[in-house]
Amino acid sequence: MVGIIRKCSRNDFDAIYSIINDAAEAYKGVIPNDCWKEPYMAKEELQHEIDNGVMFWGYEENVEIFGIMGLQDVKDIALIRHAYVRTGKGNQGIGGKLLRYLQKQTAKPVLMGTWKDALWAIKFYEKHGFELVTEQEKDRLLRKYWSLPDRQIETSVVLADQKWLRANSKHSFSV
Repeated sequence: MVGIIRKCSRNDFDAIYSIINDAAEAYKGVIPNDCWKEPYMAKEELQHEIDNGVMFWGYEENVEIFGIMGLQDVKDIALIRHAYVRTGKGNQGIGGKLLRYLQKQTAKPVLMGTWKDALWAIKFYEKHGFELVTEQEKDRLLRKYWSLPDRQIETSVVLADQKWLRANSKHSFSV
C-alpha cells in the first residue's frame, strides 16, 4: 500500500499523542534519566506545542497514521519538531518521506534538534543532508529558536540543512 502525507487536523490529536509516546520509548535509557518523563510527552505539552505553531503532518496508510513530523516557523528559520514513526514501522522510508515533504513546505533554512546520544536519529538526518553544527553554535541556536531547559540544551545537538549551512558558513570556522 502506498501511503499519503497530509496535514494533521485537531481530529488527529490522539494519534499524534500515541505515536510520539510509542516511538519515544526508543529514547528510554538513551537520554539522561533526569530528562525522561512518563509519558514522554503529556497531552498538555502536545497542545502547548500546537498552540505555539507546530504544524503536524502525518504519513497515512489505509486511514491509519504511522508517522508524524512537525514544522514550526520561528523567526527566520523553520524547525523540524517531534519526528516519530510508530514502533514496527521504522526503516520503511516513512521518516524520509515526511522530512522531504516538510522541507518542500518552507523556503526558510531548516534546523532540527535531537538528543546527543540518539545516534540513530543523528544518522537519519545526516543521511538526508543535514549536518551537525558546532557545540558553541548549538547552544546559541537552541537558546534562540527553542524554549528548552538548560539540562536539555546540554544533552542535545542541532543539525542544519544545506541552506542554513551555506548562509551561515562563517559560524563553522574559527578565526
